[in-house]
Amino acid sequence: MLLEVEGLDVRYGRNHAVKTIDLIMEDREIVTVLGSNGAGKSSLLKAIQGTERSAGRVIFDGADISGWSAPKRVQSGLVMVPEGRQIFVSLTVHENLQMGAYCRSDNVAIEIDAVYERFPNLKERRHFPASVLSGGEQQMLAIGRALLARPKLMMLDEPSLGLSPILVKMLFEMIENLNQDGLTILLVEQNTHMALQTAHRGYVLELGNVALSGPAATLQESPRLEEVYLGLS
Repeated sequence: MLLEVEGLDVRYGRNHAVKTIDLIMEDREIVTVLGSNGAGKSSLLKAIQGTERSAGRVIFDGADISGWSAPKRVQSGLVMVPEGRQIFVSLTVHENLQMGAYCRSDNVAIEIDAVYERFPNLKERRHFPASVLSGGEQQMLAIGRALLARPKLMMLDEPSLGLSPILVKMLFEMIENLNQDGLTILLVEQNTHMALQTAHRGYVLELGNVALSGPAATLQESPRLEEVYLGLS
């Protein structure tokens, strides 16, 4: 088991955003977390990453990391691509990639070249400020930057947000390719259809609780899925 989340609980004052959630992930899986706005999806990822205060346990790669800082979790291989990409727009594409390796002391030149090989558009714009990139290219850059941290598990928060249908298709193909190369992926996504087509398993959140979980193919066929999204459950 690569990731075990036990009784994870997140509160913002009186707002109980995540309610004692359990979640597991095997190595080399794609698992998606779905739900309507406000269901607790992003709060769950932030709590796993260590950027949100939470109760419960997070066990990653055999170690209980519940008390670890976010930077220490990144160093252990738990890496997040946040919603909105959050690239450094005043830096060049190349400098952004170098920032992904900030916690490493070794030579990352070969791995940066590998990112350029995976994303040729970035190579062409390597000396351009990140601010001139399209939305799709910025998402490539955010994922490329995360790869420089050598993730064992990459968490993606709403990666298709704001992208055109063609770019969304390309994005999910890229996610599948990363997984085929051995990367484990935890995906929070509003595009339910594409997420369930890509993932092996899924969890559907409703008001901070797990309302549904199981194999992605089973969730796709479940009439309860629409009920949860429409608040009819």
